[in-house]
Amino acid sequence: MSKILIVEDEAIIRTALRKLLERNKYDVSEATSVKDALSRFQLSDFNLIISDLRLPGAPGTDLIKLSGEVPVLIMTSYASLRSAVDSMRMGAVDYIAKPFDHDEMVAAVKRVIGKANQVHRAQQERRKTRSNNKAIPGMIGTSVVMRALYDRIHKVSPTNATVLIHGETGTGKELVARSIHQQSPRTNQPLISVNCAAIPETLIESELFGHEKGAFTGAASTREGLVAAADKGTLFLDEIGELPLEAQARLLRVLQEGEVRPIGSVESRKVDVRLVAATHRDLRKLCQQGKFREDLYYRLNVIQITLPPLRERGKDIIAIAETLLERFCDQMNRPLLKLSPEAIQAITTYNWPGNVREMENAMQRAVILCDDDTEIDHELLSIDLDLIKLDQEIEEDSPYKHAETKSQTPKKTAIEPQEDLSLEDYFQRFVLEHQESMSETELARKLGISRKCLWERRQKLGIERKKTLSTAK
Repeated sequence: MSKILIVEDEAIIRTALRKLLERNKYDVSEATSVKDALSRFQLSDFNLIISDLRLPGAPGTDLIKLSGEVPVLIMTSYASLRSAVDSMRMGAVDYIAKPFDHDEMVAAVKRVIGKANQVHRAQQERRKTRSNNKAIPGMIGTSVVMRALYDRIHKVSPTNATVLIHGETGTGKELVARSIHQQSPRTNQPLISVNCAAIPETLIESELFGHEKGAFTGAASTREGLVAAADKGTLFLDEIGELPLEAQARLLRVLQEGEVRPIGSVESRKVDVRLVAATHRDLRKLCQQGKFREDLYYRLNVIQITLPPLRERGKDIIAIAETLLERFCDQMNRPLLKLSPEAIQAITTYNWPGNVREMENAMQRAVILCDDDTEIDHELLSIDLDLIKLDQEIEEDSPYKHAETKSQTPKKTAIEPQEDLSLEDYFQRFVLEHQESMSETELARKLGISRKCLWERRQKLGIERKKTLSTAK
C-alpha cells in the first residue's frame, strides 16, 4: 500500500483529503506545517507528499528539497499560472488548484505514484548494470548531476587526455583532480599540485620550469621545476587563469612538444606529464581580453568537467551536512549530534556561496560551540538567515504574489488584489500611487524586481519617472 503524507494547516481540507485517499486504498498521514512534518515523520518513508503552498512558518515548497527522491504535489488556493511555474521550477512533480475536484486529485495521485515507481525501478536497474556510476572516494552525493560527474571522471581517468575543470570556489576541484590521477595508469607516479594564484608572478616561471645557476639575481643554484618533478605523473594547475602570459607560452611548449627548458638553460628536457587544470574564471572571455593565450586554451580544453555548485545539488546538501557533522563529532570525541528541523531548513534554504568549503567550516564551528549533546540548532551554523527572510518578505510584499495569499491570513500588500486586473495593471497602479512617497530602490524592492527591470517596465508602459523637487536652498 502506497504511503502519502498530507501537509495542510486547514483541518477541514486536510481531513477531507485524507478520507478521499483512504477510500482509494492509500495509507495516509497528516501534518500541519513543514516543521511538524520534519519533527514527526521520516519523509523518505512516503511514496508521495501532498502539501499546501502557503503554510505557517516555511512554505510547502521547502519540502521539495527536504524530501529527496519522494515526489511533492503542491496545492494552492488560487489557479495562478505564476505559482504553477514557480513550484514546478523548484522541483514539484505536479500542481493542483484548490478547491480541487475529487476525481482530478485521485487521478493525479495515481499518475504521480505510478511514474515515481517506474523511475525508482529504472534507477535500481541502472545502478546494477552501470558500475561506473559508483561514487568517487571522498566525494559525497547521489544526485543526477553528481552521478553524471562520476561517470565523466570514470571515462576520462584511464586516458592521457588533458582535463580542464570548471567550478566555483569550494566545489572540490582539487578532489576531482586527485580522483582522476588515482584512477589513471599513473597512480603510482607523483601528483604535483600547484596553485597558480598563490605564487608571485616573478617566481611562477622558476617554480614551474626550474632555472640554472646564475640565471637571475638570487639563483644561487640549479633548481628542477615542478613540471619536471611531475614526469611520468600528473601535474595539477589550480587557478590556471592567473598564470602570466610568459608562463603560458612555456606551458604551451610542454603540451605541444613534451619538453621543458629551465630558465637560463640552452637545452630542453623531455617530460611525460599529464596536465589537469582548474579555474573558476571564464577562460574564453580572458582570451578575448588578451589575458589568456587562445592556443593554450584549446590545448587545455580537450575534456571539460564542470562541478555543480552546492545550491544545485538537491538532496546531496543534507547528506553532505550529516557526513561532515559525523566527521567532526568523531574528531572532537563528541556524541553523534543531529540537526534540528530548523537547522535542516536553514541548510537547504541558504545559498552557500562558498559551497562545500563554507559548509565544512559551518559544521565544524557548530560542533565546537554546541553545548547540547543531542542536537545542533540553526543559530550555531551562523547562516545569515536575516538575508533569506528579507528576500522572502520582499517576495511576499510583491503585488505579483497577491494571488497566492491565503484568505484566512490576509497579508497587506501595496495594492489590494483584484481578480480583474492583470500583472501590468497592478504594476502601473502601484508605481503611480507610490512613486511620490518611495524612491526607485524602494519601489523595486516592494515589487520584487530589480531597478533595471523597474526602469524597463516604465519605458514599456510609458510611465515617466516623477522628478523630485530639490530641497537645497
